[in-house]
Amino acid sequence: MIIACLIILLAVAIYLYYLPVFGGQMSGKRLVRMKQSPHYKNGKFQNLSFTPSIAEGFTMRGVLWDFITDRTENKSPKSPIPTKKTNLKERAKNENFLVWMGHSSYYFQVDGQRFLVDPVFSGNASPVPGTTRAFAGTDIYQADDFPEIDYLIISHDHYDHLDYRTVKSLKPKIKNVICGLGVGSHFEKWGFEEDGIIELDWYEDAEFAAGFRITSTPARHFSGRRFHRNNTLWSSYVLETPSKKLFIGGDSGYDFHFKEIGDQFGPFDWAFLENGQYNEKWHNIHTLPEEFTAEVEALKAKNVLPVHSSKFLLAQHAWNEPLQKIHDYSIGKTFRIATPMIGEKMNLDDDNQTFSEWWKS
Repeated sequence: MIIACLIILLAVAIYLYYLPVFGGQMSGKRLVRMKQSPHYKNGKFQNLSFTPSIAEGFTMRGVLWDFITDRTENKSPKSPIPTKKTNLKERAKNENFLVWMGHSSYYFQVDGQRFLVDPVFSGNASPVPGTTRAFAGTDIYQADDFPEIDYLIISHDHYDHLDYRTVKSLKPKIKNVICGLGVGSHFEKWGFEEDGIIELDWYEDAEFAAGFRITSTPARHFSGRRFHRNNTLWSSYVLETPSKKLFIGGDSGYDFHFKEIGDQFGPFDWAFLENGQYNEKWHNIHTLPEEFTAEVEALKAKNVLPVHSSKFLLAQHAWNEPLQKIHDYSIGKTFRIATPMIGEKMNLDDDNQTFSEWWKS
């Protein structure tokens, strides 16, 4: 009986391990290329600076206990979050605009090309259905709402940035995928053609269409699905178009790489930067609000869209604290903070467009 139970448990574990939600395995020429990266050492990708996931003075056990017993008020909104749903299919392809879709998901058009970043539209940011659920009112976009997507950009393979159900539903509309080294294995597992996947190491670039170039740049974070960690590369990106220079931040703790990117590629017309799901216990891998303005100034960004908030409960702060703090810290600065509602059309050509302080309602 014991042997039979162990065999059943092993079979269940193997079955769960190979579920498609966990993505693919790095092998063959993809693995060879990963091992050739200067950022891949001892079987893992490494940050530019020493980056413990838990800050000095804290332990993983303590962090987990604090999260379980946390009594922070207003971590989830008490009523549905207000939204303004833009009809994406009705917009002309030559119109330059962006629509933020909550957390780190956003769609934008610039100079005739359509982009989608880190889409999560399945209602939860976890491989386990029904957990880490989206706040009421925030999940207003589904695959049917999108036109064809020229380039899907993935910053890293965590479940709140790379969602299996969302990617599968969007697959018929996605022409190309841009991601970090190793992340393409997930897309191949999910039926995407290899020649439509562009994998980049830090400071590698790819040219596409006339006048378009995207460069993978460093971030200070980590990666991994299943039980693996740092076996794929996490990235930020510099996107240069015929009329704009954009910084796609992904997830990152504050570090010297922001100044290096600003010095090499800046100034930027727009920077889309992480803001939310922070804590002093893991400040190495997620930006604190008081560090946000230093990042913007290091990048030399003129306009900034804060993302990574207002959709999922992943940290011990009030759901609307990130936007309020960034709003307050930006007063008197030379850059402009844009705070559209989820689904609200943000004009990339209009530096004077204003937005309400909707998170206060």
